[in-house]
Amino acid sequence: MLFTSIPFLYYFFPIITLLYFLTPNQGKNIVLLMGSLIFYAWGEPRNVFVMMISIVPCYICALLMERNRGKKSECFFCAISIMISLAFLLYYKYMNFFMETIDRISGIGFSIPSIVLPIGISFYTFQMMSYTIDVKRGESAQKNILDLALYVVMFPQLIAGPIVRYHDLSAQITKRTHSFDLAALGIRRFIIGMSKKVLIADQLGELCAAFQTSNESSVLFYWLYALALMFQLYFDFSGYSDMAIGLGKIFGFSFPENFTHPLTSSSITDFWRRWHISLGTWFKDYVYIPLGGNRKGFKRQMLNIYIVWFLTGLWHGAAWNFIIWGLYFALLLILEKMWLFTIWKKHRMISHVVTFVLILISFLIFSAQSVDDLSMMVLGLFGIGTTSLLSPLALYNLKSFAIVLLIAAFGSGTWSQNILALLQKSNTGKTMLRYGEPIVLAGLLIMVSAYLVDGSFSPFLYFRF
Repeated sequence: MLFTSIPFLYYFFPIITLLYFLTPNQGKNIVLLMGSLIFYAWGEPRNVFVMMISIVPCYICALLMERNRGKKSECFFCAISIMISLAFLLYYKYMNFFMETIDRISGIGFSIPSIVLPIGISFYTFQMMSYTIDVKRGESAQKNILDLALYVVMFPQLIAGPIVRYHDLSAQITKRTHSFDLAALGIRRFIIGMSKKVLIADQLGELCAAFQTSNESSVLFYWLYALALMFQLYFDFSGYSDMAIGLGKIFGFSFPENFTHPLTSSSITDFWRRWHISLGTWFKDYVYIPLGGNRKGFKRQMLNIYIVWFLTGLWHGAAWNFIIWGLYFALLLILEKMWLFTIWKKHRMISHVVTFVLILISFLIFSAQSVDDLSMMVLGLFGIGTTSLLSPLALYNLKSFAIVLLIAAFGSGTWSQNILALLQKSNTGKTMLRYGEPIVLAGLLIMVSAYLVDGSFSPFLYFRF
């Protein structure tokens, strides 16, 4: 089931919310768990069993770890839990990729089975591993398997994050606060996120499709495509995160922020402190630091960075472009640590411009279908291999999508927050916000609903991860 669908918006969500708040506190987790299973099974009834089966060894191993604190068997049960979680992920997400790669290298020609990737498996696998590692580090094991299942399968962030670590959510699963103000903030955040997805990301997806189906190649069209792709991915994924965080607030949960205006970054290091924060933090705390981080010399730090970013790329997808994408960021981060930071500090404006272009190229790598496709895209940005600077089709699409691109540029920065901050400083501004915000939110909801009824929307891009 999609957040951006009529069944969710006008049937599932109102019903589950009503049942949740009518149920006494001791039963709220059960309602949320059952609703989450229905939400996931709506589109993938078979794969819900894969998810639930994978929770059982995670639950048992954590109890055995707690029972064997300080013993060698504690590490053994921790390793077993992690290996089982990874086994599901490796089979469903990477088996086809590994077999295709081996077949291409060896030329054996064996038949490759068609394995359907369960939606959100990368996200809920990382949450189960987070739970296992947190218990190994001293967190109390969850005695109630239903509460552990709720942590793993909670529908607001089940499919595309943010990745919520167990020690950040364990207390909230047991006891949390509900209020009208929290629910109002959650609804506001949800509508804004849904608007980002449907009214901006999906519209820019049409520009990307127009480029991909055309035969014209001009510098302007390449730049339009690259900008549209970058903004589409940002508003698609940050929109989902906004919706997840908003839904969490309605049910009394506080999920971590996943984006803080990453496209305004002044360096690649800064970008990854702002983009998909929950994933970056997960790899930092559970991979980079355990490998030694920067504590074992510069060479070891560089190796650790390459390992982390190879895994980060592979986490995003079972394809070589994702691995190249991860290693691309590893190289940039190492160059920054070696000497680029010195230049960035002296030339702030240049650092913003160069970082923006490097991020733009990273999204081309991320979405490339082949190495030839990638090289053509990157070279096309700089006029190499293109037929002209401008083209009639490029100008037509620029005019058609100019307003959406301007809104995307405005929305990706901090200007909207600055304007809100200024309004909140005056009584007139506060009055405008008090009466104007509900009207704007209602208007956005009506517009989004119209698009959903019309069917002019697409699934979230990160669902495939």
